[in-house]
Amino acid sequence: MTARVEERAPRTGWLLAAAIVLVAANLRPAVVGVAPLLSEIQVSEGLSATAAGVLTALPVLCFGLLAPAAPRLSRRFGIERTLLLALVVLCVGFAVRTLSPVAALFVGTVVAGSAIAIGNVLLPGLIKRDFPHRTGVMTGLYTMAISAGGGLAAGITVPVAQAAGLDWRAALGTWGVFAALAAVCWLPQARRAGRPVAVRGPGVGGLWRQPLAWQVTGLMGFQSFGFYASTAWLPAVFVDRGHDPVAAGWLLSLASIVGVGGSMAAPVLATRLPRQRLLAAGIAVLAALGLLGVLLVPGAEIVSMVLLGAAQGAALGLSLTLMALRSPDAAHAAQLSGMAQSVGYLVAAVGPFAVGALHDLTGAWTVPFLLLFAALAVQGTAGVLAGRDKVLRSSTPAERDVAPVA
Repeated sequence: MTARVEERAPRTGWLLAAAIVLVAANLRPAVVGVAPLLSEIQVSEGLSATAAGVLTALPVLCFGLLAPAAPRLSRRFGIERTLLLALVVLCVGFAVRTLSPVAALFVGTVVAGSAIAIGNVLLPGLIKRDFPHRTGVMTGLYTMAISAGGGLAAGITVPVAQAAGLDWRAALGTWGVFAALAAVCWLPQARRAGRPVAVRGPGVGGLWRQPLAWQVTGLMGFQSFGFYASTAWLPAVFVDRGHDPVAAGWLLSLASIVGVGGSMAAPVLATRLPRQRLLAAGIAVLAALGLLGVLLVPGAEIVSMVLLGAAQGAALGLSLTLMALRSPDAAHAAQLSGMAQSVGYLVAAVGPFAVGALHDLTGAWTVPFLLLFAALAVQGTAGVLAGRDKVLRSSTPAERDVAPVA
């Protein structure tokens, strides 16, 4: 069987690491930046909570549907060039969202979500390929950058828009400048990369029939379900309680900022533990405490969001780390990453839509929060099972076409 990898010139490690961090920081603003503006968008465009839920779910749906395309594109063009293409497409998505018809908001969101889907899959593969002996640290930096980018988008989108006198369309479009900066900084990596070449590699088969693969996928899917659902709607919860949109955005930003620490600590801790069961369970309990505080203790939003943010950042870091720890080799890790992100983000896409629809049906937030608690229970269970000291079985057939690490 053959796979395609890249001939590449030697590169300075810290420059590549810095470029990866900058690209990773662009993987969430297009999604998270909408949340603080969601109430304004609903009023301006007459969107129901269900329609707003569809808007926030669209990029996550793209993450799941487009994940399988990323390895194919990387085999054809190389990882670095494919990432550059994704950044350019992301800029186009931001530009489309600034156009006046409300349909452009949905179309631009799909374009941006498709670009981010490629980055979600390829950046972990790039880390596995170029930092094989520093996977834990680089995965921590990668997830930290994702959390930081989301926190920045949640916290400054509304204040910057108000200070500059921008409407919500222009406020969303300003993040295209950040994506363009990342594209410019990534350009030297794309130029330096060599051409893809065909090589023979190990076979990976039967992954979808292994319970361990589904346990890792379940952890990835349901932690993403909770993150995107809460990110989309918690600002609306705070606005309903009397907070202004700026304060609601900063509360969401606080969770993302605290999540930076959790997303950095969890991979490092997980790689040092023989089993990650207690870590997975503790993360789920911490998130449940944060949600309980938001639901039952008005006035304690800061403490609640600190707990929730730390747990969500740690859950993402643990999910990405377990993809490597549960795999016997890089080929299995790549396949598991593709499976977990494809299925996981399809599960996660249901979250924002379901929360919005339940709010429309009940006129309150209690039932939507019960759904989030149920998702946390599944996340914790999957994490405990995936945290056992086991690895995926290697395939027995000797000849299978497989995707490269991506």
